[in-house]
Order: sequence, then C-alpha cells, then structure tokens
Amino acid sequence: MKKYTEIKDISNLSETIKEAILLKMNPYEFETLGKHKTLVMLFFNASLRTRLSTEKAANNLGMQVMVLNVNDAWNIEFEDGTIMNANSSEHIKEAARVISQYADIIAVRAFPTLKDKQRDESEYVLQNFVKYATVPIINMESATAHPLQALADAITISELADKPKPKVVLSWAPHPRALPQAVANSFVEMMQHLDVDLTITHPEGYELNSEITKQTPINYNQEDALKDADFVYVKNWSNYNDYGKILNQDPNWMLTQEKLGNAKFMHCLPVRRNVVVEDVVLDGDNSLVIHQANNRTFAAQVVLKQILENL
Repeated sequence: MKKYTEIKDISNLSETIKEAILLKMNPYEFETLGKHKTLVMLFFNASLRTRLSTEKAANNLGMQVMVLNVNDAWNIEFEDGTIMNANSSEHIKEAARVISQYADIIAVRAFPTLKDKQRDESEYVLQNFVKYATVPIINMESATAHPLQALADAITISELADKPKPKVVLSWAPHPRALPQAVANSFVEMMQHLDVDLTITHPEGYELNSEITKQTPINYNQEDALKDADFVYVKNWSNYNDYGKILNQDPNWMLTQEKLGNAKFMHCLPVRRNVVVEDVVLDGDNSLVIHQANNRTFAAQVVLKQILENL
C-alpha cells in the first residue's frame, strides 16, 4: 500500500482484514517496524476516536507521532494564483512540502463545507496534500469518505458474522445537525466489496450519490428493510441532492429495539441517544459500537503497517 485515501487503495481486502485481526491478537508484534519513523496527523476538524486510535496504532508500530490542529495555527490557502491578502497566511504548496520533511506519513482529517457540492467533491484539501506532499497520505475522514472507519466496520462484521452471507442494512436516522455523507458513502463502498446482502433504507429524497450506491437496493420503508437483518448500521446524513440541507427530521426513523429485533447494532459514534437510536439498543447486548471503536485502532494499524512496509 502506497497511500490510503480511498478504499480502492487496499489491494487485497480479505487479506487485509485477516491481517488486522491478527494484529488485534498481538498488537506489538511489529513494534520495531516504525522505529525512527514519524506520523504527522493534521486535523482541520475535531476528532476523538480517529485521533486516539490512529495515534495508538502508530505507537503500537513504534512510530513517533506529531499532531497539529491546523485551524488553531493558521488558515492554509488551496487555490492556485490567488492573491493572499486576506485570511490565509500559507499556501498548500509550501505547507505540504515542509510537513513532508518532518513526516514519513501524513494523515489528514478535513470535513466538507456542506454548502458547495462541487468543491467538496473535489476533495480539495485531501487531494492537494496528495499532489504536493512527498510522503504517503492517509485519509482520516474527508469531505466525501471515511475509509478508516469503513475498514474498521468490515473487520467488525467479518469477526462477528455467524453466516456466510449476512444481511446488512444501512439505515438513515434523524439528527438535529446537518452531517456529511462520508461515513455512509464509505460503508456502502466497503460492503460492496464484501460477501454481504446490503440494503440501504432512508426517507425518499435522501438518496446518496448514485455513483457510490450503484445497484445497491434502496428501500424507503425502514421496517420492511430491517426484516431478517443480521447487522443494522445506523447513520444520519444530510441531503445530497438539495446539498447539505435537512429536509426530514421524522422521529419515526429513530432505531428502536422493536425494529432492531435480533440484529446486531452498529454506529460509528458519536451518537445522539434517543434521537438516532434509543438507549435500550445502545446499552443492549447486541450493540457493537464499543467493539467497532476498538477496531478503529487495528484498521489504522494495518494501513500504517502496509504503508511502512513499502517505504
């Protein structure tokens, strides 16, 4: 692996999942692989699980880690030919190359504006680092994708599935804030690479990008979609067609224990209790959210390991 900015950077998904599970059994087996190597983590947006799990993964491999909350320093300019007489004090052309001198791997987290679809879909922050940095880039969630979360989700389902081809349902849920489509996008893309029976359910008008969902079935009736599910992944996303807008906050789309039945519950966290999902589901025996969060470390660790092996 030379970088991990999108799921297709994984050359062999099944082998990568197996490798991650083995790392989970012995996290320090390769603790000298990253000796004298540095991971620089750049956060344009806040993080809890991604920051801590990725740092822990790097430490497990013997790497040194430096963290910068970029917007606490200054604004970086991404446009070519701009006259920098406003708020931006450093251009990505210099910033990326300078940081590359301090890092062996750079990890970047940058959310969408949810106002300008074309600009967000250009992934201008992430892609400018790919363009100008001289070291590998890892996507810690970008405007349209969260491949580290999706890999952790794939590890979780692979570990806990009790049948060869489980039924997996991605369900939209209400939320008071406009949230990105990144987690949902990457979950769908990742499941399309696994041997699962995937269905997406959401209110009409909340379709994700059709270039991502492709032929994945969409069911606008949540309760019908959830029948006989083995895994139910719940996530809010704002409107894609009427970009970034909240057009539906129907509380009836909250996941309840009655709807979940015997399925296993998944969510990337953080989650709004009794808005997205009721307490009894989150606190129940079929909730996998803590298990998923733990697997974030080993998703990051297997990615870092494969990149280090190719430096």
